[in-house]
Amino acid sequence: MRVLIQRVTQASVTVDAQIVGQTGPGLLILACAMRGDDDATVTALAGRVARLRIFRDDQGRMNRSMLDTGCTALVVSQFTLAADTRSGNRPGFSSAAAPDDGRRLYERFAQALRDLGVATETGRFGADMQVALVNDGPVTIWMDSADRA
Repeated sequence: MRVLIQRVTQASVTVDAQIVGQTGPGLLILACAMRGDDDATVTALAGRVARLRIFRDDQGRMNRSMLDTGCTALVVSQFTLAADTRSGNRPGFSSAAAPDDGRRLYERFAQALRDLGVATETGRFGADMQVALVNDGPVTIWMDSADRA
């Protein structure tokens, strides 16, 4: 799974002019399940995200996690994180999980955050979504479950 994490003061996702999920302060997490991902991989990545120390402590240093701060998360599916741009001008997405697997793993990732005690809202898988955010810092971090065994 690939995720793009943005520390935000607020974020929301809208579908058909209706807000379907929001957060703040906390993290906006754009997530893409990749071919070969499984429940264990996705659950482990959720744990890494929840424990990622990117929130300020009393000295202003990035030393606190979502679990430390009680911040919330908004998880939005984004298969375009699987883009392969090595050839030509049109990205390929063949490394993304098939839609049924992608949906299941995306939902598992969000549930894994909830299971850790992180209040988590989501976008709508497969929908045309508009995402609004106020990036805090800005802090933006890319993680991939393949980066750690």
